[in-house]
Amino acid sequence: MSEILVLGAGLNGLATAMLLARDGHQATVLERDPAEPHGDNDELWQTWERRGVNQFNQLHFMLPRWTATMAAELPEVLVELERRGGARWNSVRALPEAVTGGAHPGDERFETITGRRPVVEAALAAVAARTPGVTVRRGVRVTGLVTERRLGAPVRVEGVRTAGGGTERADLVVDALGHRSPIAGMLEAAGAPRPHEEREEAGFVYYCRHFSARDGQLPAVTALPLQHFHGMSILTLPGDGNTWGVGFVTSSRDRALRGLREETAWSRAMALVPGMDSWVDGVPLTGVQVIAGIEDRYRRYVVDSRPVATGVVAVGDAWACTNPSIGRGASIGLLHAVLLRDTLQTTPTDRVVHAFDAATEQAMRPWYEATRTFDRHRLAEIDADLAGTPYRTPDPSWAMATALYAAALLDPGALRAQSEIGSMIAMPPEALATPGVLERVMALGTPAPRYPVDAPRHEDLVSAVQGTDPRVTARIANV
Repeated sequence: MSEILVLGAGLNGLATAMLLARDGHQATVLERDPAEPHGDNDELWQTWERRGVNQFNQLHFMLPRWTATMAAELPEVLVELERRGGARWNSVRALPEAVTGGAHPGDERFETITGRRPVVEAALAAVAARTPGVTVRRGVRVTGLVTERRLGAPVRVEGVRTAGGGTERADLVVDALGHRSPIAGMLEAAGAPRPHEEREEAGFVYYCRHFSARDGQLPAVTALPLQHFHGMSILTLPGDGNTWGVGFVTSSRDRALRGLREETAWSRAMALVPGMDSWVDGVPLTGVQVIAGIEDRYRRYVVDSRPVATGVVAVGDAWACTNPSIGRGASIGLLHAVLLRDTLQTTPTDRVVHAFDAATEQAMRPWYEATRTFDRHRLAEIDADLAGTPYRTPDPSWAMATALYAAALLDPGALRAQSEIGSMIAMPPEALATPGVLERVMALGTPAPRYPVDAPRHEDLVSAVQGTDPRVTARIANV
């Protein structure tokens, strides 16, 4: 049994602590934000302050891979989430039968239980509070590391320093402080080499709103949760109870659509997008919420085959983060926490850094790279749309991704392959290996229009945002 400090009581920190505690470790979670979750979902949404989580009240979605992993590892979390109104949602079965081809064996793999971020985190916090071996201490700010230096050996992290001069010691410190974690700088201040880091702007901006149903009914689903259009994308994500979220995804370089931050302009633009009527015909829970400054960031605590320090590892977004579009970060973080638990089963805590790094590179980095590669292509495509030029790339994976997207609403097999990839159930080669799927994708998706022919173009959205084009005004008036 080891004494383990987990820094951060977010989704990944709480899950990590519970997984380790159920394996016999003593896990203490230190969280900077002092507020405890309390009240019903509306109170959690309106009053729970989590300043350490900059996307706390933004669009969130729990992927089927997250739900399946929770069901296998921490099933009580799903029970608690459903008790709190978490919505059961099957991204395939929610679509019209004409699109899905009816129920197929195995469609249950696309089911998830989802909710708004405060509700999901409150469910994890409730289960953590009654998990033996887990202690959560809120209102504790970590200011530095307790370290030991031995000649010829890496710096050994033995705990943390906290505001007010206190110290907390442990056999292992787990950084779950997210993509803005200060631990790399603290290691450098303690005399250790700085962890390897790759960092670049993701380049997306989100303009999102949350709604609740007027009549208790969720919107009609006619398309995939992430839809691509000329110069932008649209997210439509169910939440807990009768709530949901809708958002535009644009390029950070698109100044013309920055007016989407205004509610009236947002509504005018959304009225042009086909199939969105029921998604915006609800009781608004928020104005337009803007997420910008998103980064792709990847850290590695082993440099040139040597740990920069021992006694400390990073999980989830503190290790690597990408564009947080449809819940991939939470799923990757949970899988990473399971991997840490499994690594500790065969490796002593004083030697875990190297083993965990190797396991992470093999099992987790492919998910990060796949997400980053897709996002780079999509952002480049959006920027090409704005420039009025076709997007060309020699990368065959992008041609296959666009072909699969085009075929997904035309062929049930392609739909399920697309959903496996989007749900993080499978990587593209595995999803496309089902007999007959690749052939149908190539037949239906190449060549195919990249965007729906009845959808607005970027210039239409700009006119709607600005409210200057009488043709757009007339079109909205008839919606």
